[in-house]
Amino acid sequence: MCECLSFMLLRLKMRWKSICVQIFSCFGTPHFFHRTIRVQPYAGCDADDGCGAHIDRLVQLQRKQQGGLSHKPQFNGLTKRRISNGATDSASLFTKQGLKGINQDAMLVAENFAAQRGMVLCGVFDGHGVDGHHVARSIRDMLQQKLTTSWRCQRQVLRESSHSLDKDYDEDLCSEKFSSEFLAVDTWKEALKMTFNLMDEELLTQHGIDSISSGTTAVVLVKQGNDLAVGNVGDSRAVLGAKADDGSLIAVQLTIDHKPEIPREAERIKRYDGRVFALQREPCVLRVWLPHRNVPGLAMSRALGDYCLKNHGVISVPEVTYRCLTKRDQFVVLATDGVWDVLSNEEVVSIVANVRDRALAARAVVEMALYVWKSDYPFSRIDDCSVVCLFL
Repeated sequence: MCECLSFMLLRLKMRWKSICVQIFSCFGTPHFFHRTIRVQPYAGCDADDGCGAHIDRLVQLQRKQQGGLSHKPQFNGLTKRRISNGATDSASLFTKQGLKGINQDAMLVAENFAAQRGMVLCGVFDGHGVDGHHVARSIRDMLQQKLTTSWRCQRQVLRESSHSLDKDYDEDLCSEKFSSEFLAVDTWKEALKMTFNLMDEELLTQHGIDSISSGTTAVVLVKQGNDLAVGNVGDSRAVLGAKADDGSLIAVQLTIDHKPEIPREAERIKRYDGRVFALQREPCVLRVWLPHRNVPGLAMSRALGDYCLKNHGVISVPEVTYRCLTKRDQFVVLATDGVWDVLSNEEVVSIVANVRDRALAARAVVEMALYVWKSDYPFSRIDDCSVVCLFL
């Protein structure tokens, strides 16, 4: 209770930082002013997007008020964490820099996540903007601790709710309503939404990181037994490889690419005075712009960071999907858009399925994506490519 109260006080302390961000960010914000900017993190989202005020009483958080670019996570001895090229017991990871400068992608695999044996957390993050690489790495390093906290708090709240209902309703009805599947779905859905909200807010407290005009995507997966939950913001993607009735392998897309061309996304942005249009030199790429200036031109409708657009319909609320795994489900591929821009879901699933050494699966996908970039788009700047393959 004390920790939750402390968290509430810290959030209230930040409320005074409610200065309209677009006035300053578009004309060169003084460095000392970056830390005083505070905007509505959920501008334009609806109640069913998880914007309820109950977040304040559910989550305990130890905020890091001062410090440099690195948000150093704390882990227990049971959790095994990998953020670089290689493999773990259940996953393969690989990233390669494109031709756009520094690699702004980040990735994460944490086995025995939250000190739970067999639970796995995976994520890929695609930064953009001048400080996109810092934003992506900061989110990666915040994720593990904040999601653990949010999950434990939400699980406790749901358990208390189920016990409360037990007193008023028939025991069979309660046991059916609060089955393990129901608890898993609701717990992870709310925990992921809380975590994304907290990470997005904490970006503003990170000294030396410009989260006003820089941001990142995030596609995050949690596997707990047969429960699979995926939260996504931006245009990175999660795809499942599963066996069909005839034994062939099919690709099942688990996330939606949050692009401005999606009608409901564009409608929200326009409702908050954001503009959506494509430049003449790239007529097929819709971007998000400020009301009265042709900046920043964000090619996605949801992101962590990008605070100059947070009052204009770009939100950090993840869409969360759930799947109860069966024996047919073989693996999940998380990848940044450098992969999906040149390879289809089916092609990626086929590549992973045909790799003999699954520790090399992620590398095989990245190398194929780079080959297609060079052969089919020789005059384009190759994007960073990052892949995490989790074998189920």
